[in-house]
Amino acid sequence: MIALIIEHIETEGPGTLGEFLARRGYQLEYARLYEGYDFSEKHPGYDLIVSMGGPMNVYEEEKYPFLAKETVFLRKSVAEGSNVIGICLGAQMVAKCCGASVTQSPMREVGWGTVALTSSGLSDKIFAGVKNPLTVFQWHEDMFDIPKSGILLAQSQECPHQAFRINRAYGFQFHVEVDANILDTWFHDSHEKESILNTYHDLADELKEQSELIYGNLLKLIDG
Repeated sequence: MIALIIEHIETEGPGTLGEFLARRGYQLEYARLYEGYDFSEKHPGYDLIVSMGGPMNVYEEEKYPFLAKETVFLRKSVAEGSNVIGICLGAQMVAKCCGASVTQSPMREVGWGTVALTSSGLSDKIFAGVKNPLTVFQWHEDMFDIPKSGILLAQSQECPHQAFRINRAYGFQFHVEVDANILDTWFHDSHEKESILNTYHDLADELKEQSELIYGNLLKLIDG
């Protein structure tokens, strides 16, 4: 089993998702776009494609030409029915490749919060067994629209589009993959670091249970 992890920046890796996949026997192949990864090369069939976050916006293609190439790759992958998951920027990229707009969110979200599953989210297998609402970490200014024929799965008061599904692809605006090391790196020079890490440690058991349920559900969908 092979998972392709698309990274837009060195500090936004797959975190707990990568660890989970490795434990389940997945071979992880990294598409580090910031190092010049070329989507035009021939690739084996991937069992899962994961597009990670990043500080850039989906419409900054002149500044980050790899975004245009990733859009083409994701559009083809989603259309072919590949298993795809996008996180934060990655979710916006999945929405964009499916023809949806990505615009400024009603509110910038940075820090801990909750998202509520919609009725469709409650019945979607990716969230089977997960408590509602979900406690999540956010860091974004933009928000995806729901693609035509896509399904809204989660929302929050601050940002009405938090998760969606289209075909066999999922987009999560929030960061389900964060761990203490990731948060320490992101906030290494911020006065918020101590508070954010303290909250993480308070929530660690809940976050681990929640993420492993989601990851396990994802693999069941792939195997099914």
